[in-house]
Amino acid sequence: MPFQTITVDDQDSHVAITLNRPEALNSISPDMTDDLNAALDGIEDRRLLCALIISGSGRAFCAGADLKAAQSRMTGEDAASVNSQFLDDLRRLLLRIENFPVPVIAAVNGLALAGGLELVMACDLVIAVESAKLGDAHANYGLVPGGGNSVRLPRKIGPTRAKQLIYTGEFLPARQMLEWGMINQVVPDDGLSQGVADMVAKLANKSPIGLRRMKRMVDDGQEQSLEAALRYELALNAQHAASEDRIEGLAAFNEKRQPKFKGI
Repeated sequence: MPFQTITVDDQDSHVAITLNRPEALNSISPDMTDDLNAALDGIEDRRLLCALIISGSGRAFCAGADLKAAQSRMTGEDAASVNSQFLDDLRRLLLRIENFPVPVIAAVNGLALAGGLELVMACDLVIAVESAKLGDAHANYGLVPGGGNSVRLPRKIGPTRAKQLIYTGEFLPARQMLEWGMINQVVPDDGLSQGVADMVAKLANKSPIGLRRMKRMVDDGQEQSLEAALRYELALNAQHAASEDRIEGLAAFNEKRQPKFKGI
């Protein structure tokens, strides 16, 4: 289906979504949240899907919410409710990406600020170019986070570092964010496509249903006590024992060949 603000490259085992508002640094508008939700609708139940990639066009990954649109929302009697609706839609979208059943890769091609940083944190794996810069940025415009930075950022990099980013509004280089644990890999500016392709290749030969269950184990386990999380891991492991992919994987190991997974 046609989209106004994104492009979608569907390769069966993986799908790449590119934010496509380069003239606005790929800032998030209501139309973009609608497009992203529609794109996710079309792929989230696909059995053999192993990865979703999110990137940006031009020189930015995403500069956050569209501030011009935000200013227009602040006029009229229902300004507060309109703005709250946009933030709630954004919150739901980021949660949907965070809970997407297969690994989500953020391919950070440039600036990732405010809502763009929130989008990065909703992804499982982050590959960024050397020149990329990341930051909260809300403080620079008299704003406060509304898409999760005050919650996800301390959990991701610790409260002290999170407060530095939130209070100062500064943009930090990809290398520093790698050291802080925000990013998995930093690649040369001309190496993003290859870096992402290499990561996707590692995922594409794994069991799709195994990836889905491992993501649930890790994500859901963070919200539980140690003992509860260990019990949950065993429960999912027992559920996985009957999967055809597990049987195929063990057979391939014994027969010294590559497994042919079906995602079931």
